[in-house]
Amino acid sequence: MIKFGTGGFRAIIGDEFTKNNVQQLARAVARMMKDEKVEKETVVIGYDRRFLSKEAMIWISEVLAYEGIKVMMINRSMPTPLMMFEVKKQGLDYGMAVTASHNPAIYNGVKLFTKGGKDADEVVTKNVEKYIESLEKEPVNWIDYEDAVNNGLIVPYNPFNDYIDSILSQIDLESIKNANLRVVLDPMYGVSQTSLRTILSTARCDLDVINERHDTLFGGKLPSPNVDTLRALQQHVLDRHYDIGIATDGDADRLGVIDNNGRFLHPNDILVVLYYYLVKYKGWNGPVVRNIATTHLLDKVAESFGQKCHEVPVGFKHISAKMIETDAIIGGESSGGLTVKGHIQGKDGVYAASLLIEMIAVTGKSLSQIYEDICQEYGELFMTESDYGMTHKRKEELIKQIMIDKNPIEFPYEIEKVSYLDGYKVYFKNGGWVIIRFSGTEPVLRVFCEMDMLEKAQEISDIVKNTLSL
Repeated sequence: MIKFGTGGFRAIIGDEFTKNNVQQLARAVARMMKDEKVEKETVVIGYDRRFLSKEAMIWISEVLAYEGIKVMMINRSMPTPLMMFEVKKQGLDYGMAVTASHNPAIYNGVKLFTKGGKDADEVVTKNVEKYIESLEKEPVNWIDYEDAVNNGLIVPYNPFNDYIDSILSQIDLESIKNANLRVVLDPMYGVSQTSLRTILSTARCDLDVINERHDTLFGGKLPSPNVDTLRALQQHVLDRHYDIGIATDGDADRLGVIDNNGRFLHPNDILVVLYYYLVKYKGWNGPVVRNIATTHLLDKVAESFGQKCHEVPVGFKHISAKMIETDAIIGGESSGGLTVKGHIQGKDGVYAASLLIEMIAVTGKSLSQIYEDICQEYGELFMTESDYGMTHKRKEELIKQIMIDKNPIEFPYEIEKVSYLDGYKVYFKNGGWVIIRFSGTEPVLRVFCEMDMLEKAQEISDIVKNTLSL
């Protein structure tokens, strides 16, 4: 049975990510669209650089074409945000991307987008799952790719320029041109190199790029920009004195940053500095949205400007929905994804990177200095993150213990409240918190803890580990 997680359908290649499963998913989407009588029975679809991504895109397109759905097929590997941008620009009801984002190289998957270019919510994905289940005994039919192209059912095209021009129109290009910034980019063998190279070169940045070749194994590393995977980028920044090092994950919807001093800037920090910049320097006015496992420093910054920080479950669809509801100016998550009002309603590492470059140029301050200013004004918070691989049996045992039986964990700090909104989150009266939740994309239990001292955060994390025998 094909199941959607927080980031779409993802599975190990050859296990659940198969031609048949991908085709079944495509048929389910097509039948759902026809039953909904959507205004335009057209879908935008694209792919990233993963193994079988292009082939899977063609398999999907052939099935959609057979079902009478016109396919606007992006004919080269592109960032996932570009596909979301196209759904929004063309006013379509649905779009798709073949990608497993930041997952290991043995995974691939499919992301589904809805009107406005946002991630499909749980109502939509559950509906797709129901269609798959109801149709699974029927054979899947498709039209040969070349025949579908010749008949106009599949239209290959390249919307690269529109996407790039949209980003360039939203950033302060002149300020960046005058700043003479030195930037090094690490696309992590993914799809951001052409987009960011074009934007940063247009802005007259002195640009260097590493890890840009096409490698479906991502250089043997996880294509997720974190402190462990960006050591080469860090060394590059330090050795050659760059103003910033920028990395994006496999499909360029997440961002990782090395500042001018070689420090890895956690996604939490990126979200905080960009919200601070938008409100203080650009004069924007509005709340911010974060997920339940993202820094509460955002709450402090929002409160200082008379704004509110809204908390939602993990899954960017929740952030997008809350931003629309509250007219928030930025929303993001501790895993590296963020979006800004006026762009697309989903994660975009390319746009976020461009905005960071603008921030350095406009403020005239280094990235490290901007972050230091924020810490001096609001105080610094420290987060620990731990991942624990799970068997299915162990996962079920822990779900029962934590979420069903709700056995409390004893902590040495006074508790303000407990939430089961998404996992098990404990809020301490001293402002700290800890959350225990299962990943929606991998068989992993995640534990996040944030306190005013690193030692306290590690203490809480160790208590969780020992109590749950992780």
